[in-house]
Amino acid sequence: MREPPEASVAKQAIGWMAVERRGPSMSAMNHGQAGQAQTEYGLILMLVAITVIGALTILGQQVHEMWHTIAAAMPR
Repeated sequence: MREPPEASVAKQAIGWMAVERRGPSMSAMNHGQAGQAQTEYGLILMLVAITVIGALTILGQQVHEMWHTIAAAMPR
């Protein structure tokens, strides 16, 4: 036998209220944490890039001279 339409509407309303009381779902929370992790990885990558650029700027001339010395010492 079928339920009257009012009963199914009431069940739906109660179901929606129960969902609202629980707060955000776990998948929504995990999605936020994944976004946070990606942001942290991006910041770490940016810090490494800045460090490499700084080291090459400071040591660039020495590396260039060493490379030139090695290249000059190789037989042709």
